[in-house]
Amino acid sequence: MPARRSNGGRDVLIEITTVGAYAKVAAIDAATGTEISITGPANADRATLEAAAIKKLEYVLTKNSQPR
Repeated sequence: MPARRSNGGRDVLIEITTVGAYAKVAAIDAATGTEISITGPANADRATLEAAAIKKLEYVLTKNSQPR
């Protein structure tokens, strides 16, 4: 079950899937449907994986909001 986490006034859905030595983290912005994914070591702390995914999601949201 994905976890809900509020960050900067946004709801973010986070899902962590472990496959062997790697963990895949997907983060989805609930308002826009923007999704990113990262991979990391399976033995990494959950909070560290979540923070990295949220940071990348914020970067993508900022980049997409800028005029081209």
